[in-house]
Amino acid sequence: MPDHATSSSPAVQAQLDRLTALSPGADILGLERITALLDRIGNPHRKLPPVFHVAGTNGKGSTCAFLRAALEAGGKTVHVYSSPHLVRFNERIRIAGKLIEDDALAVLLSEVLDHAEGIGASFFEVTTAAAFLAFSRTPADACVIEVGLGGRLDATNVIPNPAITGIAQLGIDHEAFLGNTAEDIAAEKAGIAKRGTMLVTMRYPDSVANRIRKVADAAGAVVIAEGEAWRYTATAQAIRFADARETIVAPLPALAGPHQPANYALALAMLRYQKAVPISLGALIEASSRARWPARMQRLRKGPLTAHLPPDSELWLDGGHNPAAAKVIADAIWQVAQGRPIHLILGMLENKDAETLIWHFASRIASLTAVPVEGHAHHYPGHLAEIAREMGTPVTEMEKDVPTALARLPHGGKPSVVLVLGSLYLAGKVLEANGELPD
Repeated sequence: MPDHATSSSPAVQAQLDRLTALSPGADILGLERITALLDRIGNPHRKLPPVFHVAGTNGKGSTCAFLRAALEAGGKTVHVYSSPHLVRFNERIRIAGKLIEDDALAVLLSEVLDHAEGIGASFFEVTTAAAFLAFSRTPADACVIEVGLGGRLDATNVIPNPAITGIAQLGIDHEAFLGNTAEDIAAEKAGIAKRGTMLVTMRYPDSVANRIRKVADAAGAVVIAEGEAWRYTATAQAIRFADARETIVAPLPALAGPHQPANYALALAMLRYQKAVPISLGALIEASSRARWPARMQRLRKGPLTAHLPPDSELWLDGGHNPAAAKVIADAIWQVAQGRPIHLILGMLENKDAETLIWHFASRIASLTAVPVEGHAHHYPGHLAEIAREMGTPVTEMEKDVPTALARLPHGGKPSVVLVLGSLYLAGKVLEANGELPD
């Protein structure tokens, strides 16, 4: 799906227009097209620094952020490939620690697109090829690569010999592509397993864990499971991680939310069990407080949007949009609020489960204001408001956009906590409107 990417750079925009025109109108999973495209440009995926490859329904981006933070804390240079972008397309490709510059991005996209005729490569496949080409041409100590969708048939899964692979939190999402059960989705995620490479996993229900192990065994990979090879505990003060070699005590993550210790622990386990990039104990510990990941339980700074709120109020942002994410975000914002009223501003794509997401919040919030997700097929705001009303939310409204919603919140001038939720596309618009571009 083309993600409606735009750029302020005319040179980049020209290539994005070409990409949109060339790509099919819907996501089509499979490795045939990306393999053919990469072959035409010299197979750059075979020339990458050691790769840390991460799949998962939720938390894979945060896990990648912790991996990058630890590696950079240890003095390593790191390439990062992630998706989607929030504001600028450049956010998807980080070369040796820095977001790709417009001039370099335009040239890369042009080069890949010049070789893409007749293949029918998707938006994501062309972007993946461009990232791998960039990474192959610039020296670095490591690559952190986030799976786009699923795992087995995701374009990133052409990487032949990753240093290590990992699976973050699992849940139901993208059923049209990945299956309708937790076990089927887990099997698709486990498709990133490679022969002779360790696959690090979190703790899952037995049926899910068994399905992952079956896929890994067939691939010749070794599963390194939480609760068996490693474990962690989190208190109000610290995280304690333990494996067969030692115990590590680290501060709680700077990334907000009770779910982030699990993502940090997964990153620790991946770093501990890989052998390609040496990493110090101090760097592992520092990663907890160093990692940043925009639009994931992010508190917004003073800006045009926060100016709409009463003094001592807080504006938070999360792009979460599936039931599993909703549960942890609801717990996180409840923890943040500490008794203050919570106001939810919600916009969701039409293919997402609005009922289950709202259910996790309905009894905890003082109001819900529904907004559209401009430029994308989305749930009608009146429908979202009606769902919340039926679930007992005291006040439900709908507005044309987030700034209007903020200006009209029923907080009575009292300090409150406001959460904008439901779509990474919406989150990108919020960051742009408040002047907080990811860097």
